[in-house]
Amino acid sequence: MQKFIFPLMLGASGLLAGCHGGLVSSAPLRAEAVLNATQGNTVSGVVSFTQAGDKIRVVAEVQGLSPGMHGFHIHDKGDCSAPDGTSAGGHFNPAGRSHGNPDHAEHHAGDMPQLVAGANGTARLTAYLDGVLIAEGASGIIGRGVIVHAAPDDFKTQPTGNSGARQACGVVLAR
Repeated sequence: MQKFIFPLMLGASGLLAGCHGGLVSSAPLRAEAVLNATQGNTVSGVVSFTQAGDKIRVVAEVQGLSPGMHGFHIHDKGDCSAPDGTSAGGHFNPAGRSHGNPDHAEHHAGDMPQLVAGANGTARLTAYLDGVLIAEGASGIIGRGVIVHAAPDDFKTQPTGNSGARQACGVVLAR
């Protein structure tokens, strides 16, 4: 009888593990923001967000920029209705922190690395974010805005980084 109990227990544990592994999360694993130019600008692009372990991988491709660095942030509101993009509100900051470099501990959840455009006006970026979720709610980015700014982010000036005008705006949507 003992010969049969061990394989039976092993099979049951495999079934239970399969059931646990088969649970489907209600949170989306991917989101995307299509960037459209604000009034008087020509900047456009796509920003995708995917779950990468306990971080969110951000992949951006943006065209129509002047060569050099540009501030790049997730903003609080997914509203791009204002001609200058100001309807997207301030930086996404659920923890109430100071603005700063995303590579340092103290920064807004929406602070992202600079976009760096080449001579052809195109910027490509892959970065990883902590402290945000691909979800709705307090820590979620779904329904938030993504803004590309005209100037570099100095990562010091509060609360904006002195990044200048908003050249493009997009709303983060689950995909």
